[in-house]
Amino acid sequence: MSSIPDEFSYTKEHEWVSITSSICTMGITDYAQAALGDIVYVQLPKVGEAVKAGKVCGEVESTKSVSDIYSPVSGVVVEVNSSLSDSPESINSDPYGKGWLAKIEVKEEPSALLTAVEYGQITA
Repeated sequence: MSSIPDEFSYTKEHEWVSITSSICTMGITDYAQAALGDIVYVQLPKVGEAVKAGKVCGEVESTKSVSDIYSPVSGVVVEVNSSLSDSPESINSDPYGKGWLAKIEVKEEPSALLTAVEYGQITA
């Protein structure tokens, strides 16, 4: 069974979200990394890039497949986890910690986020 921490919000596309002030930290969920298998490459959005909630902002490549990453919020990318270029496997080993993907300055209040309980219902 995958881990679904209560302190985060989630998307139906399997991203997790932590919003502090107006900064959203995001990554893919434990469920998503387990389904993907060993992650070998990550394409992240660029700092300064505008992203739109629900739209593709990057991709994750594993030994099984390539999957799109969807932005959970609308805003501007202010930081990316550059350590993932050398250690993409951090997403597998610590998806909610060292495996975070990007930080986005939120420009619109997010509307389609799920609680941990709601997310758990779609992954059950």
